[in-house]
Amino acid sequence: MSSYKEWLLLSKISRLGPKKCRQLIEYFGSPQEVLSASFDKLSEIPGVGKEVAKIITKETRNISVEEDLKLIKKYNVQIITFQDTHYPFNLQNIFDPPPLLYVRGELREEDKDALAIVGTRRATIYGKLVARRLAREIAEEGITIVSGMARGIDTAAHWGALEAGGRTIAVLGSGVDTVYPPENKQLMDKIIEKGAVVSEFPLKSLPEAPHFPQRNRIISGLSRGVLVVEAPLKSGALITAEFALEQGREVFSVPGSINSPKSQGTNHLLKEGAKLVERAEDIFEELNFSPVLSKIEVVKNKESLLSSEEKKIFEFIKEEPLHIDSLVEKSEFSASIVAAILTKLQIKGFIREFPGKVFVRS
Repeated sequence: MSSYKEWLLLSKISRLGPKKCRQLIEYFGSPQEVLSASFDKLSEIPGVGKEVAKIITKETRNISVEEDLKLIKKYNVQIITFQDTHYPFNLQNIFDPPPLLYVRGELREEDKDALAIVGTRRATIYGKLVARRLAREIAEEGITIVSGMARGIDTAAHWGALEAGGRTIAVLGSGVDTVYPPENKQLMDKIIEKGAVVSEFPLKSLPEAPHFPQRNRIISGLSRGVLVVEAPLKSGALITAEFALEQGREVFSVPGSINSPKSQGTNHLLKEGAKLVERAEDIFEELNFSPVLSKIEVVKNKESLLSSEEKKIFEFIKEEPLHIDSLVEKSEFSASIVAAILTKLQIKGFIREFPGKVFVRS
């Protein structure tokens, strides 16, 4: 981890945005050379100037990253810089890629086939159901789902991908040691296990308002396209869509009610030329996605997300219809417990119910 100490120091210097930080490293060759450069040498660089050069030379002497190094070890955080060969492929080519990423979990080469799904935090039931279903169907084909782990649409999209046994990446507007919102602790743990939680902000960074528009460019940058499920006209999701267009990504939108303010943004995107999405195939056709995981791998990964009780009931359900009374008898659970488990299995997309309280595998 000591080899990244200078990267951490440079990333914590104020007034150094991603673009200027990368410019300095490319000019000098390494963070070590930037930090050891004289005031005169720094101030000569176009776009830096005397004011920023003064900040760099002053803060280099005062900043400590010892606490950062301890937290990185504690939370098992991986540091990835834009000079590393495993820096995310899609992110390399945007206008201002983050020089440094903090990662919990694992980024993989196949994550280059990724779709971002974003939307309002104050989502309707319709919006959350659509986001979850589309994320599940897309992830079943081995496509990575990227979102921001916010309440509402983001949360629904991450859960949909996990239910499919697929991969999902959460891009945070805080440090990767911070769970935000707090109720997403279980979700964050699952994402770390099955995908990655990513941020350009140092550990202990709080989820402050200015961070979120900045992180949105990473959400779109990691993806080949952005799907907006539900969003008002003034929404962070529309900012993500704007970044996507600037980065040359495709923008997709789910239509909503003309009477709902929460669909005004998505409907506006459609009027501006976004691709209308009603089903996962609309996205596959546009982006020419090809499956990465086999169906056997998908089923295996999906079943790992079930509780022991859910697995027991699921094992009894096959392609032939089975009545709920038979499930109660076979499982030796009470009727109320079996009914509750069946509801969860339906929500997660494992089974389907037919008239007469009979069930089959999806």
